[in-house]
Amino acid sequence: MIKLNKKTQFFLTIIFIAVIILLLFTAKENLNSYIVRIITLIGIYGIMSVSLNLINGVSGVLSLGHAGFIAVGAYISSLLTMSIYQKEAIFIIQKVIWPFNSIEMPFLFATIIGGIVAAIFAFLVGWPSLRLSGDYFAITTLGFAEIIRILALNLTSVTNGALGLKSIPSYTNIWWAWGWLLVTVIVIASYVNGTFGRALRAIREDKIAAASMGINVYKHQLITFVLGGFFAGISGSLYAHWLTTIDPRTNTIGIMLTFNILIMVLIGGLGSISGAIIGAGLFAILSEVLRFFEEPIKIFNFEIAGISGMRMLIFSALFVLIMILRPKGILGRKEITWNNVFSLFHRKGDK
Repeated sequence: MIKLNKKTQFFLTIIFIAVIILLLFTAKENLNSYIVRIITLIGIYGIMSVSLNLINGVSGVLSLGHAGFIAVGAYISSLLTMSIYQKEAIFIIQKVIWPFNSIEMPFLFATIIGGIVAAIFAFLVGWPSLRLSGDYFAITTLGFAEIIRILALNLTSVTNGALGLKSIPSYTNIWWAWGWLLVTVIVIASYVNGTFGRALRAIREDKIAAASMGINVYKHQLITFVLGGFFAGISGSLYAHWLTTIDPRTNTIGIMLTFNILIMVLIGGLGSISGAIIGAGLFAILSEVLRFFEEPIKIFNFEIAGISGMRMLIFSALFVLIMILRPKGILGRKEITWNNVFSLFHRKGDK
C-alpha cells in the first residue's frame, strides 16, 4: 500500500474540498430547484448518519433514540429563529412560554443552541442508561424518542401541540447543509482517529478486555453519546429549516426517522464515516427516484394506478438484498483515504 505523508494528504484534502465547493456552486447555479433540494437533503442526512454511526458503529452501543435528539434540535432552533409575530400567530391554543415569546436570533446561533440542548438531553439519557448493556440500552433510547414525541404532542405552550410549527424560516440551503456536514466530519474524524477513538474501538471489540486495560468504558461511551446527540440536534435544526414545518403527527421527525438513518448507516458500513455519507446519499436519491412507482404508470393504452407506500416497499426489498449480498455494508468498517485511493490506482496500473 502506498503511504503518503500527512502534508501531502492535507494538501489533497484541501483540493478535494475546493472541488466539492465548485461542484456545489455549479449545481446551485445550473440545476433546477428540486435537484438542489435533494442535494441539500443529502448533506442533512449525512450529518444524521455520521452522528448515529459514531454512537452505533464506533462506540459499539445500539441507540434507537436519534430521532428524539433531532426533534429537540428542530424545535429549539425553530422557536429561536421564528419572529415574535409568527409565534403569536401560530400559537392559537396556548401562547408560547418565555423566553421564546420574546426572542428571535440568527440561524447560526439558533442551530448551535439547538445542538447544545440536544447534547444536554443526550447526557441526561446516557448518564443513567449507559450503565445498562445490550438491548436494554437500545430499548431505553427508543423510549426516550417516544417520550419526546408524546411531549411534542402535549406541550402546547412550547411545541404548539398537535398543530406543530408552521412557517419556519427557510434558512437551510446547500451551503448550510454541506458546510455543517464538513464540520461534522472534521470533528468526528478527529475524535475517532485520536486517543479517544482508539479506546472506543477497543471497547467495541471487547468491553471487558478494554476495562481490564484501564479504559473507563462508561466515560468514553457517555462522551461519545453526547457528541452524537449534539450533531443530531444540529441536523434537526437544518432539517426543520429545510422542511419549514414540524408536524409531530407524522413520521417526519418520529421514530421512523431513526430507522431510516440506521438503514443509511448499515448500507454504507457500520463504523465507517465515509460509508455513512455514501449510505445517506443513496438513501436520499433512491427515496426520490422510487417515487415513480407511486405515480400512475401508462403502458401503451393501459394505465396502472400508483400504489401509496410502494416506494418504501421496494426500498426495503433493496435493503434486504444488500444485507444478504453485502452484510457489512458497502465499505464495512473501512474508510476512503488518500492512501487507499492511490493504492487502488497503483494496482490498476500494474495490471
